[in-house]
Amino acid sequence: MSDAPLLAGLTPALWQSLGLTVRLAAISTVILLAIALPLAGWLDRTRLKIAPWIEALVTLPIVLPPTVIGFYLLVGFGGGSWLGTGWQMLFGSTLAFSFAGLVVGSVIYSLPFAVQPIQNAIREVDAALIEAGCALGAQPRQVFWRVIVPAARNGILTGAALSFAHTMGEFGVVLMLGGNIPGATRVASIALYDETQLLNYPVAHSYALLLLAISFAMLMLIGLLRRGARQQARPKLR
Repeated sequence: MSDAPLLAGLTPALWQSLGLTVRLAAISTVILLAIALPLAGWLDRTRLKIAPWIEALVTLPIVLPPTVIGFYLLVGFGGGSWLGTGWQMLFGSTLAFSFAGLVVGSVIYSLPFAVQPIQNAIREVDAALIEAGCALGAQPRQVFWRVIVPAARNGILTGAALSFAHTMGEFGVVLMLGGNIPGATRVASIALYDETQLLNYPVAHSYALLLLAISFAMLMLIGLLRRGARQQARPKLR
């Protein structure tokens, strides 16, 4: 295949959709880290009977069809709901079919991809470090933020990378919740679907290739982080 069809697909609409997708993924990832870090720490140390229910609820988006999540979010964010009505009163616009709605939906849909790697990394922190922090008189919150979080940094970065990559490739949730509004909710995955439906393969190929390259780069980063974590965990030979 020559480069001409690919270059023909690099339209302003493509860069607009890709820029919107990157913006959505970046904002969602920051919010996910702010939620996932304390949530993963709480799930790791709590002994409350409700914890398995919370963990199952957090993990649910992995097995639930994205269109199901998108449908219930659309119903929950619609003008007839208390949340949708309250949002419209505060900001003068609907939460459904808006970029803000996409952010909320992306956070909910990608939450397990942030929580699980961070939770696994927290569980693998050396108990001796935690005991040393407690022995020095640090409060549980101080131990978490000053000892556990730095020790679990590779898992936290992995969770961030997975969340970013997962949000970049979202389709069902964003289609149900945001629709297809250019410049507002038309992310790259939706644009790729539209161009394919129109048999506009040069443009569709450009969308697909860029998403493939970004996804591959994120997976390479995750692999390097995990490799670094394994090397740090191995005992050094003298």
